[in-house]
Amino acid sequence: MAARSRVVISGFVVLMSLALLSGSICSAEEESKESVVDHVLTLDHSNFSEIVGKHESIVVEFYAPWCGHCKSLAPEYEKAASVLSSHDPAIVLAKVDANEEANKELAISISVFKVSPTLKILRNGGKLSQEYKGPREAEGIVSYLKKQVGPASAEIKSAEDASSLIDEKKIPLIGLFPVLSGEEFENFTAPSEKLRSDYDFGHTVDAKFIPQGDSSISKPTLRLLKPFDELFVDSQDFHVDAMEEFIAESGVPTVTLFNQDPSNHPFLVKFFDSPDAKAMLFLNFSTDKFDDFKKNYNDVAVLYKGKGLNFLLGDLEASKGAFQYFGLSEDQAPVILVQTSDSQKYLKGNVEADQIAPWLKEYMDGKLKPYVKSDPIPEVNNEPVKVVVRDSIQDVVFNSGKNALIEFYAPWCGHCKKLAPILDEVAVSFENDADVIIAKFDATTNDVPSEVFDVQGFPTLYFRSASGTVVPYEGDRTKDDFIEFIQKNRDTNAKPVSVKSEESAAKSESPRDEL
Repeated sequence: MAARSRVVISGFVVLMSLALLSGSICSAEEESKESVVDHVLTLDHSNFSEIVGKHESIVVEFYAPWCGHCKSLAPEYEKAASVLSSHDPAIVLAKVDANEEANKELAISISVFKVSPTLKILRNGGKLSQEYKGPREAEGIVSYLKKQVGPASAEIKSAEDASSLIDEKKIPLIGLFPVLSGEEFENFTAPSEKLRSDYDFGHTVDAKFIPQGDSSISKPTLRLLKPFDELFVDSQDFHVDAMEEFIAESGVPTVTLFNQDPSNHPFLVKFFDSPDAKAMLFLNFSTDKFDDFKKNYNDVAVLYKGKGLNFLLGDLEASKGAFQYFGLSEDQAPVILVQTSDSQKYLKGNVEADQIAPWLKEYMDGKLKPYVKSDPIPEVNNEPVKVVVRDSIQDVVFNSGKNALIEFYAPWCGHCKKLAPILDEVAVSFENDADVIIAKFDATTNDVPSEVFDVQGFPTLYFRSASGTVVPYEGDRTKDDFIEFIQKNRDTNAKPVSVKSEESAAKSESPRDEL
């Protein structure tokens, strides 16, 4: 039976966005026939370059036929394609089956690694690839894509032009120029084209139309307007790299708020998308001490701005998905957590407002020990599928000398629940085989040894042979397929290896994509 690729959620932002906003990260299991569509072009490895090369811009969905999220998107994508086909100029929507073996190299070539469906906006005949970051329902898709065609920056000639571009909840970037020509103006087009899916760009020769900042501009100026912190900031460095750095640094709040306001979602995405370490303070926003916490936390955020640590302040009510993801409990709040780019965590529960600054200084000075989360080792573990926790994985798996199939799961994941009885059957099949163990690991309440196992979705399955070879299981999830895979990959030459030494070996052999 052909192997089926696992849906991989690549990047901490995708993982957290799903965890925080929907409370669910699961691989889709359903198999179904793809519905016939009329307006969405079907591409594959044989016609992709030819068709994409004919279009100034084209939107391509990379999907898997069995993916539930893809099937939910399909009718909305088709409706949007129907509407956009009559737009002037027409906006073309297409799709590629990324699960098809012949198309996988194509998907990888334009950086499609993450959970299906992935949508890319390809420009200039495919020379420029941008992530689609808009809505997933038809009306929203249409509205978003209409803004993605034509000039990347709109000329502002009147107050009406300015008001149509500038939204008090968004971050527009305005190029202010004495004349619309010259090196600075030409350079301005580079980030506006590259970042148009993230920001609205405009340009003008009359700064009086812009509601914030000095209107008497004598030389080219890039002005970023924002609904937080100092409300606007100017730069007069028009080197392309400098502009992109200026936008990246100035376009995020000093402290990102995570509450019930949906307008904060774009800033949350940028926060979690950052490669920097992340400090997160969660508390009840209605507490009497909230103002003290907010002030102290903001002061520390200003102190460490630009030093590789970003800050988020989350309300308990809105942060339930985050608590679930990090395995926290509400009785730990107020709780401050730092997660580094290599997934190490540092945590202080029931923190007081005046403890924030000294605790973060200890973190910055390298004086804190990482927090490793583990459930208690079960006293009784006599079910066919053995329970493994972080504190027992070394003894039960790495030092056991056994061939182990390990499921990393989340208790709330429906697909994990469907898989459970199948793994029970597999475990019963190996009951009399002392060299094989079938195990499960709750990845929401235990820290995964991330240098050994790359867990970015649920369920994720790995097989570790008795001699220490670790491979992901990406086949079909039936009893027979699991048994066949184990028999093919098992060995009897056991050599116990500790978690520490396996993590060290993983680091030395190859770099790892970080969450």
